[in-house]
Amino acid sequence: MKKTALTLFSLFVFLACTEVEKKEDSITANTGEPDRSILPILEPKEEVFTELDARNAKAPKRFEVKAPEKAPNVVVVLIDDIGFGHSSAFGGPIQMPNLERLASNGLKYNRFHTTSLCSPTRMALLSGYNHHSNNAGAIMEVATAFPGNSAIRPQNISTIAQVLKLNGYSTAAFGKYHETPPWEASVSGPYDRWPTGSGFDKFYGFIGGETNQWHPMVYDGTTRVYPNVDDPNYHFTNDMTDQALAWMNTQQSLTPDKPFYMYFATGATHAPHHAPKAYSDKYKGKFSQGWDKLREQTLARQIELGVVPKGTKLAPKPEAIKDWDQLSADEKRLFERQMEIFAGFAEHTDAQVGRIMDALEERGELENTLFYYIVGDNGSSAEGGMIGMFNENTYFNSVQETLDMQLNKIEKLGTEETYNHFAAGWAVAGNTPFTWTKQVASNFGGTRNGMVLSWPARIKSKGEVRSQFHHVIDVAPTIYEAVGVPVPKMVYGVQQRPMEGVSMLYSFDNANAPEVRKTQYFEMIGNRGIYHEGWFAGTIHKAPWEAKPRKPLAEDVWELYNVNEDFSQSNNLAAQQPEKLEELKKKFMEEAIKYKVLPIDDRSIERFDPVIAGRPDLMNGRTKLELYEGAKGIPENAFINVKNKSLRFTADVEVPANANGVILCQGGDFGGWSFYMLNGKACYTYNWVGLESYTVSSDKVLSPGKHKIRFEFAYEGGRGGGGKGTLFFDDAKVGEGQIKHTNSNTFGIDESADVGTDENTPVTAAYKKNPKFNGKINKVEVNLL
Repeated sequence: MKKTALTLFSLFVFLACTEVEKKEDSITANTGEPDRSILPILEPKEEVFTELDARNAKAPKRFEVKAPEKAPNVVVVLIDDIGFGHSSAFGGPIQMPNLERLASNGLKYNRFHTTSLCSPTRMALLSGYNHHSNNAGAIMEVATAFPGNSAIRPQNISTIAQVLKLNGYSTAAFGKYHETPPWEASVSGPYDRWPTGSGFDKFYGFIGGETNQWHPMVYDGTTRVYPNVDDPNYHFTNDMTDQALAWMNTQQSLTPDKPFYMYFATGATHAPHHAPKAYSDKYKGKFSQGWDKLREQTLARQIELGVVPKGTKLAPKPEAIKDWDQLSADEKRLFERQMEIFAGFAEHTDAQVGRIMDALEERGELENTLFYYIVGDNGSSAEGGMIGMFNENTYFNSVQETLDMQLNKIEKLGTEETYNHFAAGWAVAGNTPFTWTKQVASNFGGTRNGMVLSWPARIKSKGEVRSQFHHVIDVAPTIYEAVGVPVPKMVYGVQQRPMEGVSMLYSFDNANAPEVRKTQYFEMIGNRGIYHEGWFAGTIHKAPWEAKPRKPLAEDVWELYNVNEDFSQSNNLAAQQPEKLEELKKKFMEEAIKYKVLPIDDRSIERFDPVIAGRPDLMNGRTKLELYEGAKGIPENAFINVKNKSLRFTADVEVPANANGVILCQGGDFGGWSFYMLNGKACYTYNWVGLESYTVSSDKVLSPGKHKIRFEFAYEGGRGGGGKGTLFFDDAKVGEGQIKHTNSNTFGIDESADVGTDENTPVTAAYKKNPKFNGKINKVEVNLL
């Protein structure tokens, strides 16, 4: 039996080697072009030399993978959380002159779609495969154990960056990534699903779903870096643009004939809405008409621009959104300022994209650059709820801010002192002419985003509108066709699954070309829909501001629209055409099975807890964690979960007289806790979602020398509950106090846990400018009790 198995194995190896030899022999056959369907492109067989003296022999030509002749540069710009009706190019009130400039030299697509949420759209965009096929059914932070939602991109799906890199391109990504599983986002890796492990030569940006624009958590490749945030003019969008230009200029200087692929994904305009004041102040008084009138004005401009058909009706806004004229004077004052800041944020972002365009133009590269400017990874966000927030972290911890809380902060909105988000009414207005918003995959308000595409060397039509139905998965195959490379059949020995996107190239010079995409499913947190041959059926399972689904999944009420005639989805035909509706519901289930959409998980915030969600956790149920000096920048999803439980911190330290600085902390300005020394006294401060702060301090000063400092927290139960904190010096109790509330779900997506310092924003102002511990930390032990 062993001999037979060995013989079969030997035969297999022989056949495989023979196949490789055949492939090597056929690399330059016929056309002389390499076979780009199998990546990496195989080297030709090495020539065997018999000449003794190298001076008498001719060296073979060096094997080098080059991009196809005249292949264009590729730039993909993706703006975050901005709606179809926000930008001036698509009829909105926010001036985005560079988007308009690109459109005047290219095309506007007015039926281009996303998935309705961050990570899923990005995974689909950068690969050409549906979000569930990428196992990205929702954002990375709420991944589950089910296929379609595991956050692990399958090996049989390769990214655009990987394909272009293996075809001779330089590749780089700047800004927001949000495609790395949370348990892989620490120094322990693995780094396979970081940008530089996914085909990008260069990455400068942040890994999570959002960042503080004034105090970002930035990586260069896989290394944490620290931009000069003390510069009064610092803003992350400016910073990432500087980095993108530096990379592009260097790459073009060194290898001007080598095309590049740049993915430029801003954190703007996702919350926090951090805008330079000069930009926000440009919009003072511009939104006093309110969101209802703004919707009407926007639709009129959209019709005038031709980005929506004449006769398009304004779809009704959700019932939960109040009429503007029913609001109080204080509500109007607050909401106006929120929108002024958002508008400034968006215009500032467009200005940075303009810098990329200017640089390409100055170098004569814009002509042969396929430039995608995608205005939103989903519809505008209503996650700010009915009145908005000065600290978005309250939303993620199920805490409701009041109007007075925000009015007290109105002058600080948009600055480093807030982590702000606008009211849902502005999101609905930003998604004009549709009803719904981000997260709602069952309505175009959540999924339809403006898109501008330019490639002057190839696209002869200028300033025109294209209305073929397309989706972000169609970007990848368009790029491949434009570059002149096939969708790969095999990458690093793994057979690739058939491409799910379709090329848009057919539409470039023919506004009336029949659309190629006939069907597209949509699903997010139970909100689901299906487009098929001009019809759309969908169900609103849960609104972004609703804590629970409206009905069980099986009882959801579906709507039906003929979207070839009803652009805004304002005329529900479900009652008139029940048979058509059932046909589309059946079609949805077929697509859902095909693309791993099932089973549907309609939980949302509670899925931030890995135990509840059932996804991997780096701590893997550990109740004890030992930490050492220098451990810092640890993402929340890689740290032991100290929320909603009793715990003990024990620090083995050596201190000088009047010791100062952080021993261990997690979080920052907008929620977190810190265990630190202040003028020789031990302190523990809990910052509850930026609303209240509780401090327990020792009643004694710690003498110089070696000590064990301990903090214990006796939790009272529930989610986000309080408890009693007690401090000890060498087992002697030296202080106690009550902590009324705690964060139930998160301390902040772009904050970290740190030993011996407090990175990003400080948990407490007690040590704001001097968080570094001035003694020696031998070890800190965390025990969950």
